[in-house]
Amino acid sequence: MRRVRVQRRRRVGRPAAGVTGVVLVLLVTLFGLLVGRLGQLQLVQGPELARAATTLNTRTVTEQALRGRILDRTGQPLVANSFQTVVTVQRSVLVDAKDGGRDLVTRVAAALGLPFERLWGKTMLCGTAGAPPPPACFNGSPYVPVPLASGVDARRALTLLEQPEKFPGVGVTTEPVRDYPQPAGALAPHLLGWVGPPSADQVKAAKGRIDAEDVVGRAGLEQQYDDVLRGTNGSTVVAVDPRGIVTRTVGATPAVPGRDVVTHLDARLQARTEAALARAVASARGQKLPADTGAAVVVDVTNGAVVAAASYPTYDPSLFAGGISSADLARLTDDRRGTPLRSRLTAETFPPASTFKVVSVPAAVQAGADLHGTYDCSPNVTIGGHVFNNYESRGYGPIDLHRTLVVSCDTVFYRLAYAAWLAQGGLAAPVSAVDPFVSMAKAFGLGRRTGVDLPGEAPGRVADRAWKEQYWLATRDETCRRAKTGYPEVARTDRARADYLKQLAVENCTAGYQYRAGDAVNFSIGQGDTAVTVLQMAGVYAALANGGTLWQPQVAAALRSASGATTPIPPRRVGTVPLRPDVAAYVRSALSDVTRPGGSAGTAFKGFPQDRYPVAGKTGTGEVFGKQATAWFAGFGPTTKPKYAVVVVVGQGGSGSKVAAPAVRQIFDAILALGL
Repeated sequence: MRRVRVQRRRRVGRPAAGVTGVVLVLLVTLFGLLVGRLGQLQLVQGPELARAATTLNTRTVTEQALRGRILDRTGQPLVANSFQTVVTVQRSVLVDAKDGGRDLVTRVAAALGLPFERLWGKTMLCGTAGAPPPPACFNGSPYVPVPLASGVDARRALTLLEQPEKFPGVGVTTEPVRDYPQPAGALAPHLLGWVGPPSADQVKAAKGRIDAEDVVGRAGLEQQYDDVLRGTNGSTVVAVDPRGIVTRTVGATPAVPGRDVVTHLDARLQARTEAALARAVASARGQKLPADTGAAVVVDVTNGAVVAAASYPTYDPSLFAGGISSADLARLTDDRRGTPLRSRLTAETFPPASTFKVVSVPAAVQAGADLHGTYDCSPNVTIGGHVFNNYESRGYGPIDLHRTLVVSCDTVFYRLAYAAWLAQGGLAAPVSAVDPFVSMAKAFGLGRRTGVDLPGEAPGRVADRAWKEQYWLATRDETCRRAKTGYPEVARTDRARADYLKQLAVENCTAGYQYRAGDAVNFSIGQGDTAVTVLQMAGVYAALANGGTLWQPQVAAALRSASGATTPIPPRRVGTVPLRPDVAAYVRSALSDVTRPGGSAGTAFKGFPQDRYPVAGKTGTGEVFGKQATAWFAGFGPTTKPKYAVVVVVGQGGSGSKVAAPAVRQIFDAILALGL
């Protein structure tokens, strides 16, 4: 029996020791796995998990950079920043309130004297359920205090801070808005431009460089130099609770302010140029003319610097400060009001008329005409079966080219252009035929953009053989349709015009591609389909004055950082006109007599101190079918050492000598008075 007991004890004891070992092994294994997992979490996946935790519990709030200013040549601000008072409320206060904060917002609205709806709309993020459409909603970050009202009276706003028990969570801050100081009375809206919120496409394309709360340049220098002016936004990382309420600030990166754009503009001359253009328009309207558009520009002929420029109709750029109203924007873009927002400096083209003759003289000489020859200035001339008249049908008999420019005789140029057209082969000439008048126009920069540092520049048009063919192909179907149907809608009010248009359509339906003799002679006096901008003509006269150098017009002179470091923008030479020195001198001499007694602008410049500041120039009166004539004057001075080219154009302004020339005279008066 004992043996049996002993054996039983041994049998029971062996299994017990085995189980203990297994348990120990399992515990060690599990502990090892736990340690390994902890190691993996801490050492391998730790950074990734930390980033995930941060992403889940923090948000980044953008801090908008202060936009740079736009300054005149002396440092006076043309566009600056002012600060408006903003009343805010902590979002947590609204979330925690039983009524969502309506009672608090009602009290704030009453204290500020503003309608409740205006403030309540700002408590809702744009795009969320129940939010009003922009700009009544808040198009910003949900992690910053809610801006209930902007541009409020500062004294009223500060009274809210004195009653924290009545206005819990309410704060008062400031935000920058664009300001237009108008130094010396200068507006320059079409040069400066304006700012507005970015589009969704702009934000997406910027890849983080532009935030939805930013403002971006929409026109003028604001748009052209937007990247420079806007600076670099900063950021603040904040911790948020599960409700999305900010609990603390984790870190911040400061914003870098934008750089200033220093321009070549002289605020004093800018103001006087604007006034001269306005007086020219008023003068034309005093003669019962529409005078619906206009532009004026002053360019340094030695480097292309734009010293002053104006467009008409104009507007006050301060309308855009803090955001323009829909009513004001509609008025500025209304065709019936002349579309004041449209820049006639860059976007509008006009027939150059007789100001173009400074191109035609060297072109004619290049084609073989005698620079010192005598030419018949008859009242009219018949070419290709059509009668082409001198302006006002006046003739001067045999005269030289000097006199031709002084009295602006059209028939001399008609004959010169007709001779060149015949030499090219007339109607049989191929599209590729070299036309000296066309070649010279293009050499002077016409028919292409000047490259001015302003957006929206039109290229103008040189109506040569190639253009004529392309235009005919593009419009042939409509032209042939009109050849059959005529213009009944025009005939209701003007039968003669309707008949003329139908006759023109009949001619052009089958042969509109031909570059006819009439096209060539009209081209020589800046008429027909040729169209130019005021900046292009300023470039022509600047090149004539400086001996043939084409400079890119440049409004901006330098970029300046907040620390004062300045980076100049060098002038850019874009071409050289093949202008013989003797021809250039001959033309300049003739233009000098235009502004003296007996010249077409002699009356406008009567009394001007030509002895100490001689000025040269050319009048132009451009005929536009169905409209009143376009008034031009383009000139430069002093002729002894040319410094400035000045050009004024008034659409539907009538006579260049009566409307545009006096305006240029006033601008040169200002240049003298200011000692520029």
